[in-house]
Amino acid sequence: MKKLTIVIDGPAGAGKSTVSQRLAKRLHYLYLDTGALYRAIALAAHEKNIPPTDFQEIRWLCQRTSILFKKEKGKQKVYLNRKDVTRAIRTPHMSLLASRYSKLPVVRKGLLWHQRHLGEQGGIVAEGRDLGTVVFPKAELKFFLVASLKERAKRRYLELKRTDKKSSLKNVEKEIQKRDREDRQRALAPLKKAKDAIEIDTTWMTIDQVVEEMYKKFQDKIHENYCS
Repeated sequence: MKKLTIVIDGPAGAGKSTVSQRLAKRLHYLYLDTGALYRAIALAAHEKNIPPTDFQEIRWLCQRTSILFKKEKGKQKVYLNRKDVTRAIRTPHMSLLASRYSKLPVVRKGLLWHQRHLGEQGGIVAEGRDLGTVVFPKAELKFFLVASLKERAKRRYLELKRTDKKSSLKNVEKEIQKRDREDRQRALAPLKKAKDAIEIDTTWMTIDQVVEEMYKKFQDKIHENYCS
């Protein structure tokens, strides 16, 4: 039986990354972090000194760049043109650059092929913001995670606090509000729940509870496919 393509969308701080990784590990599926794709392209553009305003060069860059995900010793690695950039794309500087480049329509269109290529064989758990509506509209199982603004801000604040002692809960909440507004209002691939997506409110749920809920839906889908 063909392995499923599972997508998990939702706003920042809803818990997508953590539960996606846990679910992928439980199912022995590949975890596709779409955010890492945008970070990798931003790194490639930075290394080649291509500014966000040079749309033609960015278009060519997206077409010529190889981005791969590999599991090594139980950990997932990101390779940019055969070079391990797993750590390089996670710096604060790269976060800022990725945010700048990911807003460009030329980048979103350019990385669409990369994402679909990685997921064409199934057996993936992908997380992002437009996967169920744009990237994988035919995915067999779609989830849309939500949580209250205060809870999402608290989660992101606790995460940032480990590396950024100057961050404040109030500022993080404002940043998330701004990100929500930009994600929902952008013209290309806005944050939107797919009609056939299963919504899960994670506000009062633990990570294990969310993963368990998703696993049950996965089993239901497998049973449904087997019986049909």
